[in-house]
Amino acid sequence: MSGSGPGRRVAIVGAGYAGMAAAVTLAQRGVPVTVFEAGPVPGGRARRVLSQGTELDNGQHILVGAYAVLFGLMRTVGVPGSAVLRLPLEIHYPGKFRLRALWLPMPLGLALGMLAARGVPLTERIRALQFLKKLRKNRFTLEEDISVDRLLEQHGQDGAIGHYLWRPLCVSALNTPSAIASANLFLRILKDTLAGGPDAAELLLPRVDLSRLFPEPAAEFVRRRGGEIHFKETVRHLGVLKGTFDAVIVAVGPHQLKSLLPEIAADYTYQPIYTCYLQYPETVKLRFPMLGLADGLVQWVFDRGALLGERGRLACVISAQGDHQQLTHEELAVRCHQELGQVLDLPAPAWTRVIAEKRATITSVVAARKIPTELDGVLLAGDYTDPNYPPTLEAAVRSGVRAAELALTLEANPRSPNIGGAIARQIGV
Repeated sequence: MSGSGPGRRVAIVGAGYAGMAAAVTLAQRGVPVTVFEAGPVPGGRARRVLSQGTELDNGQHILVGAYAVLFGLMRTVGVPGSAVLRLPLEIHYPGKFRLRALWLPMPLGLALGMLAARGVPLTERIRALQFLKKLRKNRFTLEEDISVDRLLEQHGQDGAIGHYLWRPLCVSALNTPSAIASANLFLRILKDTLAGGPDAAELLLPRVDLSRLFPEPAAEFVRRRGGEIHFKETVRHLGVLKGTFDAVIVAVGPHQLKSLLPEIAADYTYQPIYTCYLQYPETVKLRFPMLGLADGLVQWVFDRGALLGERGRLACVISAQGDHQQLTHEELAVRCHQELGQVLDLPAPAWTRVIAEKRATITSVVAARKIPTELDGVLLAGDYTDPNYPPTLEAAVRSGVRAAELALTLEANPRSPNIGGAIARQIGV
């Protein structure tokens, strides 16, 4: 027989954004879910960590208004609107470049903002608008995928406008250097943001840590609907789950597939995200919650005081591979402080922390190969499984929703009703 509802049971391995999106989607349909998470908190590669007694995020994420599925799920689980700071699209490099979209419908707001941008010759700003017009005409798709650098070169966008706008957007969205990044994946982001709905290009900066932003409220939502969440429970093999649940959703990082699903594990290359936290006196703050630094290691700096109330704390973000990977954490913190000192008058920091998420995302290369998302009753979810979207939080939650919908279509099998505690004891063996 087939069907959905209280008679079905689904196991989810991993409580990151993908796994919790799947759990919420199933809980909404009345399906009891059991989530197994190896770590102490939900969030996966976007989570809260405890570093030397201080709670920090393992990375600093920029959200955009186009993340419709993520924001829809956040509303479903009761995350308040105040959890993010909503701002118009603004890219600001102090003393060098500033672009601010106007509070007008897109693409008019962007077009006028582009014409008024500072730090780039007028000829480049006009060519940038022509570039966007041509992309829109071609539906933001290339018949043959090329690198982002090649795309910019072909359209005369590799000058100052490329340095301050297009390449930083590429690295932020794809976490991959523009020299090897897929132009088609980059264009998908541009389509959804710069050519999306009226709010699609807005920046939404988290005002709570990444676990509280969605995964923790999602866990409470699932529990209230009869689901179970098991933390510090490592699933070492899927046999016992497949023999007990109607469906199993594996929502772990791609590097963890070799032990759980070796038959479909792919040899990905990975891109890191380094986040350096520097604690200054409480009076230190940025003039804008997020500023760009384009001529050193640091790409973006965030004012955690303005966002999360952590006064005097700045977070420097370095996305994708680069020379910084050869530095020690102490050396990297010194470099970040020096680069901040070029735009701010700063004393020495009281303390620094560097968090290196070395496999933050897969590399979004040209014509990247995607792996199958279903195998013998096991469904796969994760930001790396979406064939048309770069590995973002939006891709993660989309994949979780998709896996949950597929789980509802699988043939239901009669299972023992007494499973939750027994499975939790068995999976770590």
